[in-house]
Amino acid sequence: MKVQFNIPHITGKEAKYIADVIATKKLSGNGAYTKKCHSWFKERFGIKHCLLTTSCTDALEMTGILADLQLGDEVIIPSYTFVSAANAFVLRGAKIVFADSQKDHPNIDHNQLESLITPRTKAIVVVHYAGVACDMDVIMAIAEKHTLLVIEDAAQSIGVKYKDKFLGTIGHFGTYSFHATKNIQCGEGGLLIVNDEKYIKRSEIIWEKGTNRAAFIRGEVDKYTWVDVGSSFLPSELNAAFLWAQLENFDQIQHGRLAAWSYYHEHLQGTKNITLPIIPDNSTNNAHIFYILCKDLEHRDNLSAYLKNKSIQAYFHFICLDKSKVSLGNESQRSFPNAEKFEKNLLRLPIFNDISKEQLIEVIMEVKSF
Repeated sequence: MKVQFNIPHITGKEAKYIADVIATKKLSGNGAYTKKCHSWFKERFGIKHCLLTTSCTDALEMTGILADLQLGDEVIIPSYTFVSAANAFVLRGAKIVFADSQKDHPNIDHNQLESLITPRTKAIVVVHYAGVACDMDVIMAIAEKHTLLVIEDAAQSIGVKYKDKFLGTIGHFGTYSFHATKNIQCGEGGLLIVNDEKYIKRSEIIWEKGTNRAAFIRGEVDKYTWVDVGSSFLPSELNAAFLWAQLENFDQIQHGRLAAWSYYHEHLQGTKNITLPIIPDNSTNNAHIFYILCKDLEHRDNLSAYLKNKSIQAYFHFICLDKSKVSLGNESQRSFPNAEKFEKNLLRLPIFNDISKEQLIEVIMEVKSF
């Protein structure tokens, strides 16, 4: 394969830090490297409280528990997103209410949110697709008006700002992903961000299998017991040590991806039959995804097959969740034309920190040639 879709970046320090953990024989979670990672996020992004998790999915599932969802409560999510954004709340007994995308971007269409709110609505989940911010001022105003929680699925959005605030720090809760496909990764991992102080204590309990172990470790209680629902959401120190090596090189990694994204954007301008991604004025860009929009499904599939034949990996992305077998019969017969457009027309080009200029030129040349 000339150009792989993604190659996880390795800084060179991961093995050293993992060996350090092994030498201490303190392998379970919430140890020294977990605390280093927590401190980094708090200092770098101004986060009040955060907890490393085994995945972004786990972080989302924690928000479902923290939201105290009951059977029949409704949660609004975009149809064009990954299944974790639905599963986390279905597991709590919630009904998913889907929203369409914007006309010019896969992000949720905030203009239709109020029409989807009912007396059973409990939360709005916003997914910042490709590391590009949703219009959080509008969304937070709607949530405040209707007394709803806002959960930011910022899985793809580490380091991105909406105006002067980092994504994940604006809603009541935020989540990041450190999956191997993400800018900053540890194979599998995630982060729960708690922005409302009244949820901090309970988040620690849920994180520690429903016990008050965190309070016990701090010396606040003389023993720890089962006090709430929860699960084993925290990762081992081996994962945290790997992640720490990545965080130490955060600026370098972001710079490499942004350079690749910008090169694509500059040299694909004016290419026939494709539309390039947009970054709104209120959002920065972390170059997590570089996608193009083809003129239709046939064009997208033919281009993808052409690139594969040229040993270049390029992939479409989400299948709209409202079409899934799980949602059939649970969703009214509404249409989601914008989400469907992105499902059919969007194609992601290879992008990773160590992609070479020669590889970028190869991809651009073949896209233009097609």
